[in-house]
Amino acid sequence: MEAPRSLLRLNHFLARAGVSSRRAADGLIASGAVAVNGAVVTELGTKVDPVKDSVLVDGVRVRLGRRHVYIALNKPCDCITTAADERGRRTALDLVDCGDRVFPVGRLDRNTTGLLLLTNDGELARRLMHPGYGVPRVYLVRLDRPLTPAERTKLELGVFIEPGVRVACSILRVAPGDESVEILLHEGKYHEVRRIFASLGREVKRLHRVSYAGITVGGLARGEWRYLRSEEVARLRAAVHLVEKPATRRVMPNE
Repeated sequence: MEAPRSLLRLNHFLARAGVSSRRAADGLIASGAVAVNGAVVTELGTKVDPVKDSVLVDGVRVRLGRRHVYIALNKPCDCITTAADERGRRTALDLVDCGDRVFPVGRLDRNTTGLLLLTNDGELARRLMHPGYGVPRVYLVRLDRPLTPAERTKLELGVFIEPGVRVACSILRVAPGDESVEILLHEGKYHEVRRIFASLGREVKRLHRVSYAGITVGGLARGEWRYLRSEEVARLRAAVHLVEKPATRRVMPNE
């Protein structure tokens, strides 16, 4: 007699299949984008048999055991960091034609440029975005005027971006008389950089993400993308304590 298989919660199944993080999967389910065995499912607690059940997301069959894909995009200005936009605006996924279903790791504001990671590795994405792992992010910020020594001290000690929420950042580079400053953060809260400087009465004129967990765009022009190299994927996984080696596509065909 065949041993019964364990059922998976639908959001867990989608995350393991690399469709999205569990939280984002809940949104997909609630929106009616997911069908199980031909019927749309909106109940978040639904469980599925990962072998027997047919699961579709936006009409595309989802299966476990897909090859993981890891991508770095040099996000341009005037680009939305979502899978789709109801207003028809350009999205990050419009720029990445890799043949695999991937999703952004976190978000960048519409007019923020720089490194955006995309993947179908749901567990890695979830951990990278979780503030508990403190994954470092470096930003180049152009302000309305040069940063003063007093403001620099406040930033390093920590400023309140909302009641009860205090954020400190490390100042990596600032030139006297220059409106640009490079900062290091470890959490990635909503509009965090702009809110940090707004707490000082300052306006961010331009914002560019330089790196994420030490990964950079590697010379890509705005709007261009590339697959991460195997050592870069390993670096991301080590940063969030995922040590098993994944199957991954690489940027160089002969690597």
